[in-house]
Amino acid sequence: MVKHWRVDREEKYEIVEKWFLKDLEMIDGKEADTDNPYFDMHFHKVYNMEAYSCASKYTFARSLNKLNAMYLKKDFKIVNFDDTYLNDDSFWSSSNRDFLVVMRVCFYASNLLCLSLCRFS
Repeated sequence: MVKHWRVDREEKYEIVEKWFLKDLEMIDGKEADTDNPYFDMHFHKVYNMEAYSCASKYTFARSLNKLNAMYLKKDFKIVNFDDTYLNDDSFWSSSNRDFLVVMRVCFYASNLLCLSLCRFS
Protein backbone atom coordinates (compact mmCIF):
# COMPACT_ATOMS: atom_id res chain seq x y z
CA MET A 1 0.00 0.00 0.00
CA VAL A 2 1.38 3.38 -0.98
CA LYS A 3 0.55 6.72 0.56
CA HIS A 4 0.46 9.55 -1.98
CA TRP A 5 0.57 13.30 -1.42
CA ARG A 6 1.76 16.47 -3.13
CA VAL A 7 4.21 19.05 -1.94
CA ASP A 8 4.04 22.09 -4.23
CA ARG A 9 4.47 20.59 -7.71
CA GLU A 10 6.26 17.48 -6.52
CA GLU A 11 4.45 14.22 -5.89
CA LYS A 12 5.57 12.07 -2.99
CA TYR A 13 5.03 8.37 -2.41
CA GLU A 14 5.68 6.37 0.71
CA ILE A 15 5.32 2.61 1.07
CA VAL A 16 3.07 2.15 4.06
CA GLU A 17 2.51 -1.59 3.97
CA LYS A 18 3.52 -4.61 1.87
CA TRP A 19 1.67 -7.83 1.24
CA PHE A 20 2.59 -10.96 -0.64
CA LEU A 21 0.28 -12.43 -3.23
CA LYS A 22 0.91 -15.89 -1.79
CA ASP A 23 -0.71 -14.73 1.47
CA LEU A 24 -3.86 -13.42 -0.21
CA GLU A 25 -6.80 -15.67 0.56
CA MET A 26 -9.73 -13.78 -0.90
CA ILE A 27 -10.81 -10.54 -2.55
CA ASP A 28 -14.34 -9.47 -1.65
CA GLY A 29 -15.89 -6.89 -3.98
CA LYS A 30 -18.69 -6.36 -1.45
CA GLU A 31 -21.47 -5.68 -3.99
CA ALA A 32 -21.37 -7.07 -7.52
CA ASP A 33 -24.56 -5.30 -8.65
CA THR A 34 -23.62 -1.72 -7.80
CA ASP A 35 -20.98 0.70 -8.98
CA ASN A 36 -18.94 0.48 -5.79
CA PRO A 37 -15.17 1.15 -5.52
CA TYR A 38 -14.87 -0.52 -2.09
CA PHE A 39 -13.48 -4.01 -1.60
CA ASP A 40 -11.83 -6.14 1.06
CA MET A 41 -8.56 -8.02 0.79
CA HIS A 42 -8.33 -11.01 3.10
CA PHE A 43 -4.84 -11.90 4.29
CA HIS A 44 -4.17 -12.95 7.89
CA LYS A 45 -6.21 -9.79 8.54
CA VAL A 46 -8.99 -8.16 6.50
CA TYR A 47 -8.06 -4.84 4.89
CA ASN A 48 -10.80 -2.48 3.72
CA MET A 49 -9.76 -0.79 0.50
CA GLU A 50 -11.14 1.90 -1.78
CA ALA A 51 -10.21 2.01 -5.44
CA TYR A 52 -10.27 5.16 -7.54
CA SER A 53 -13.35 3.83 -9.36
CA CYS A 54 -15.30 0.64 -9.85
CA ALA A 55 -13.46 0.08 -13.13
CA SER A 56 -10.09 0.33 -11.39
CA LYS A 57 -11.31 -2.14 -8.73
CA TYR A 58 -12.08 -4.67 -11.47
CA THR A 59 -8.77 -3.96 -13.22
CA PHE A 60 -6.94 -4.59 -9.95
CA ALA A 61 -8.81 -7.87 -9.39
CA ARG A 62 -8.07 -9.01 -12.97
CA SER A 63 -4.39 -8.16 -12.51
CA LEU A 64 -4.15 -10.14 -9.29
CA ASN A 65 -5.95 -13.04 -10.91
CA LYS A 66 -3.53 -13.04 -13.88
CA LEU A 67 -0.47 -12.77 -11.63
CA ASN A 68 -1.74 -15.68 -9.59
CA ALA A 69 -2.41 -17.76 -12.72
CA MET A 70 1.06 -17.00 -14.11
CA TYR A 71 3.21 -17.45 -11.04
CA LEU A 72 1.47 -19.08 -8.09
CA LYS A 73 -1.42 -21.09 -9.53
CA LYS A 74 -2.92 -20.86 -6.06
CA ASP A 75 -6.63 -21.12 -5.47
CA PHE A 76 -7.84 -17.87 -3.97
CA LYS A 77 -11.39 -16.64 -4.11
CA ILE A 78 -12.68 -13.56 -5.88
CA VAL A 79 -16.21 -13.03 -4.55
CA ASN A 80 -18.90 -10.41 -5.08
CA PHE A 81 -17.52 -9.38 -8.46
CA ASP A 82 -19.45 -9.69 -11.71
CA ASP A 83 -17.74 -12.62 -13.49
CA THR A 84 -18.54 -11.12 -16.87
CA TYR A 85 -16.19 -8.20 -16.23
CA LEU A 86 -13.49 -10.27 -14.55
CA ASN A 87 -12.72 -12.26 -17.69
CA ASP A 88 -10.77 -10.39 -20.35
CA ASP A 89 -11.87 -12.84 -23.03
CA SER A 90 -15.51 -12.09 -22.32
CA PHE A 91 -17.57 -10.48 -25.06
CA TRP A 92 -18.67 -7.81 -22.58
CA SER A 93 -15.20 -7.02 -21.25
CA SER A 94 -14.34 -3.38 -20.67
CA SER A 95 -12.22 -3.01 -23.81
CA ASN A 96 -15.21 -3.86 -26.04
CA ARG A 97 -17.98 -2.47 -23.87
CA ASP A 98 -17.83 1.15 -25.04
CA PHE A 99 -18.01 0.10 -28.67
CA LEU A 100 -20.94 -2.22 -27.97
CA VAL A 101 -22.85 0.50 -26.15
CA VAL A 102 -22.37 2.90 -29.07
CA MET A 103 -23.50 0.18 -31.51
CA ARG A 104 -26.63 -0.49 -29.45
CA VAL A 105 -27.49 3.24 -29.26
CA CYS A 106 -27.06 3.57 -33.03
CA PHE A 107 -29.25 0.51 -33.60
CA TYR A 108 -32.05 1.92 -31.44
CA ALA A 109 -31.71 5.35 -33.05
CA SER A 110 -31.99 3.86 -36.54
CA ASN A 111 -35.07 1.87 -35.46
CA LEU A 112 -36.70 5.03 -34.11
CA LEU A 113 -35.91 6.87 -37.33
CA CYS A 114 -37.44 4.09 -39.44
CA LEU A 115 -40.54 4.00 -37.24
CA SER A 116 -40.96 7.77 -37.41
CA LEU A 117 -40.77 7.70 -41.23
CA CYS A 118 -43.27 4.85 -41.63
CA ARG A 119 -46.87 5.81 -42.26
CA PHE A 120 -49.46 3.79 -40.44
CA SER A 121 -52.98 3.65 -41.85
